[in-house]
Amino acid sequence: MPETTVAAPEACIIGWAHTPFGRLEEPDLESLLARVGRAAIEDAGITPAEIDAGFVGVFGEGFTNQGFPSSLILQSVPELRFKPITRYENACATGTAAIHGALDFLAAKRGRFALVLGAEKMTATPGAQVGEILLNASYRKTEQDIQGGFAGVFGRIAESYFQRHGDQSDALAAIAAKNHKNGVDNPWAQMRKDLGYAFCRAESEKNPFVAPPLKRTDCSLVSDGAAALVITDAETAKAMQKAVRFRAAVQVNDHLPIAARDIIRFEGPREAWKRALDQAGLGAVTDLSFVETHDCFTIAELLEYEAMGLTPEGQGARAALEGWTAADGRLPVNRSGGLKSKGHPIGATGISMHVLTAMQLTGTAGAMQLPKADVGGIFNMGGAAVANYVSILERA
Repeated sequence: MPETTVAAPEACIIGWAHTPFGRLEEPDLESLLARVGRAAIEDAGITPAEIDAGFVGVFGEGFTNQGFPSSLILQSVPELRFKPITRYENACATGTAAIHGALDFLAAKRGRFALVLGAEKMTATPGAQVGEILLNASYRKTEQDIQGGFAGVFGRIAESYFQRHGDQSDALAAIAAKNHKNGVDNPWAQMRKDLGYAFCRAESEKNPFVAPPLKRTDCSLVSDGAAALVITDAETAKAMQKAVRFRAAVQVNDHLPIAARDIIRFEGPREAWKRALDQAGLGAVTDLSFVETHDCFTIAELLEYEAMGLTPEGQGARAALEGWTAADGRLPVNRSGGLKSKGHPIGATGISMHVLTAMQLTGTAGAMQLPKADVGGIFNMGGAAVANYVSILERA
């Protein structure tokens, strides 16, 4: 693969907003977006009239029959009327796709302030239908009949990993337990309960197999929620109350069919991390203070340890079992609780990751705050390692 050298974005996050994730009272997408749009603008210390463009992340049609959501924010922020607003979608990386749209807008100097919003209303959809909708993030020609839906896709990935590297059930339970413990400190998390390793490790009536070897505690949650960011160019950010700078923003896409790849190597995420670390001028992932990564399933987080270079291939379990990724470990991963505990309202997920990283870097993460938070990494993934986004942020 040819090397691609791209300059880091000259952009900064200057404001944000975030709802709780979970089963929320808001009846629809419009009401969720209304909770974060104006709030993020106010947090940035600017007026709605100063926003030059909007970028909205919502997963493909299925969770809402409102398949054209870009202008829904006008009902709650009418000052955005006549501004360009575009909807973005890239499976579970939809939120970060919208962020990249804003970064491109700013790089083209088409405006100074971009509002990025993401939301999903998932819990009003029956469970069986949720599974069917999520299968749209797989290659339906060959994968739609995999038992267990999208969880079944990752169950198959876990089976393949176990066949090559041995049973890693202990490591998956450790990842789940870590993220649930971290989620206790996140006031926005859907499940704020420390389930403990023993519960996550054992099959039980409350923790049945969903797609063997994956149990319920290995799977992220069905969630409602929204998050928003205001992003501006680096020069404008100098005059703002706070600013978190992008040192890197990279997207790498891989083949959609899992059969077209050595799926347990997560080559797309690996390439995205390599390019992002190069763009940020960092030698290794351990140069970061912490990482927020896409743990849609615990096997995904395990494979991401290897893809980011934290461990060699086949040794991701060490990071989990030896506490490397715990809150007090050498590289804390998912101090927010991750998708496993925080929740996974698809259109909001990537934006939420950036909000929580910005909070760590500005020392405003409350009970989640890490003692060392200088540079943070984010990995947001669409499909099974298909659309792969890595951001590296630091306080400006």
